[in-house]
Amino acid sequence: MIVLGSTSEVAQAFVEKMLEEGEKFEKIYLFTSNKETTERFARHIDVKFLQQSRVIELDLLKEIDYTQFENVNSNVLFCATGYLGEGTEESLYDNKNTERIIAVNYSKLVPVMNYFAHKFESRRSGTIIGLSSVAGDRGRQSNFIYGSAKAAFTAYLSGLRNYLFEKKVHVLTVKPGFMATKMTEGLPLNPKLTATPKQAAACIYKAFKKRKNVAYVLPIWGIIMMIIRNIPEFIFKKLKL
Repeated sequence: MIVLGSTSEVAQAFVEKMLEEGEKFEKIYLFTSNKETTERFARHIDVKFLQQSRVIELDLLKEIDYTQFENVNSNVLFCATGYLGEGTEESLYDNKNTERIIAVNYSKLVPVMNYFAHKFESRRSGTIIGLSSVAGDRGRQSNFIYGSAKAAFTAYLSGLRNYLFEKKVHVLTVKPGFMATKMTEGLPLNPKLTATPKQAAACIYKAFKKRKNVAYVLPIWGIIMMIIRNIPEFIFKKLKL
């Protein structure tokens, strides 16, 4: 199993869910920009599940050496890489903040995804799971930079799914709504609309086994975003969302 964004609580919960359900992997490759934190998780699953893992440093904001990925092979790729960015009005026009959001969520991530997608295509098997966001369903004033990057990632996963279908590779797009994670710590989230990493992992695993194309972590978000997508633009542009 290949995991991009291994410091993500959702990614770690999903790895544990896969192993708890008896899924077998020769090795789990944990890609991360924070080796120290990820190595602690690697030791945890190595001991708890007797699972062999390997931590590989990957910083999307630096030049990537693809030669270190040559011997990395698996039948499942799970991508939880993401960066929410600063949420203040002052940061809205901060180019460094904008560039990092776009780089981590899309522009620097897609070439890495393509690298592994090509390996899956060559083997004509496997599943690619990408965590996008409901923020990408329609641009809203509260997070439109992040949302635009996630919209691009959602479109990428849709096109990749279309392209790889005949190659026997499945692509699952996951759209979490509010998540109780370190990334959202301190934000005023509605508990009825907020999922825990364990809840997300259970939903993603179910969607993985059913080979779904798109899955909302909490079903209510599918309804919410359907309503938001269908609000006429002359009304929508006046709303504080």
